[in-house]
Amino acid sequence: MRNIRVLILGVVFGIILVKSEVVSWFRIQAMFKFEEAYMYLIILSAVVVGAISLFIIRKIKARTIDNEDIIITEKIYNKGTIIGGIIFGLGWAVTGACPGPIYAQIGSGTYLALVTFLGAFSGAYLYAIVQPRLPT
Repeated sequence: MRNIRVLILGVVFGIILVKSEVVSWFRIQAMFKFEEAYMYLIILSAVVVGAISLFIIRKIKARTIDNEDIIITEKIYNKGTIIGGIIFGLGWAVTGACPGPIYAQIGSGTYLALVTFLGAFSGAYLYAIVQPRLPT
């Protein structure tokens, strides 16, 4: 039953992404060309909601749906994080999708996003293979 709720929530989120045009290749290209602020405002609103959510989670000591503690660990930035972020951004600019919206693009009939999905999946799989050999 829990999986059904998660699936429904995911479908609703996908509809919101499609209707708000966040998964539109043209909107994403306009953002990277600095032609419009629409996507930047969407991203800014997500950052604000995330920051407020983290504040509330820490303040009220919220727990997961399974009644487990929510542990928020500090992230360490290093050279790999910067390089990975640049590669991620380049892929986003070329394909018009980051990992979450790929599913919404496929669901809305943009079947070329299957190529993006295969690229993202292959990249994650390759990283899982190479990661243990990377310097810390």
